Amino acid sequence: MSAPTYHRILLKLSGEALAGEQKTGIDPPSVERICDEIGSVLLLGIEVALVIGGGNIFRGLSASAKGMDRSSADYMGMLATVLNALAVQDVLEKMNHPTRVLSAIGIQEICEPFVRRRAMRHLEKGRVVICAAGTGNPYFTTDTAAALRGMELKCEAIIKATKVQGVYDKDPQLHKDAVMFKRISYSEALERRLGVMDATAITLARENKVPIFVCSMFGGSIQRVVRGEDEGTMVCEEGALPCVGV
Repeated sequence: MSAPTYHRILLKLSGEALAGEQKTGIDPPSVERICDEIGSVLLLGIEVALVIGGGNIFRGLSASAKGMDRSSADYMGMLATVLNALAVQDVLEKMNHPTRVLSAIGIQEICEPFVRRRAMRHLEKGRVVICAAGTGNPYFTTDTAAALRGMELKCEAIIKATKVQGVYDKDPQLHKDAVMFKRISYSEALERRLGVMDATAITLARENKVPIFVCSMFGGSIQRVVRGEDEGTMVCEEGALPCVGV
């Protein structure tokens, strides 16, 4: 087994992943499967920070489109991410992986406030840091929160674990001829609107030269990414690597 290429990562998970086949809510077997994958990475000695979405419980943007005040909807979405963070924390701790949930909004009875130096100290001590409540501000997605926390915590890579193997030129679930990219530049990902992450998140990563990986959340894909193997799609600095499709 090759040694890890990255030693501190930010792992972004969608809230929908925690729902499994039931699509909404929290499905305990699905959470356990995801935590098994995270655990395999921790056993390599990798320091892991997590950002989890809340779409399985409440999606602020969708509620806003139906007439709800956007700020109120986004705050409700932030609370949904806290519920997901606590669910993942519970399973990881039962697997003997120490964790800390740090929230961008004050909920001191159930989790710590996000303080950058405190979060970095937790990582150095081998604890999984689960960053909840997004950035603490409305109008920002959990993609942006993931990029922001990745920069603040000096993560060497951002890994977005999804239901598909990587980034495609079109939806692979609808188009059998969809082509997966192995390498693509930040600029091309933005210009082609490939849905890697939102524009703010990609721009943050580009400005700080932090690679973004998109891979499957199951089958050991995350572990292979941190070991530097050819897995998923890498969104890289233009010119740093050949950014072409398969």
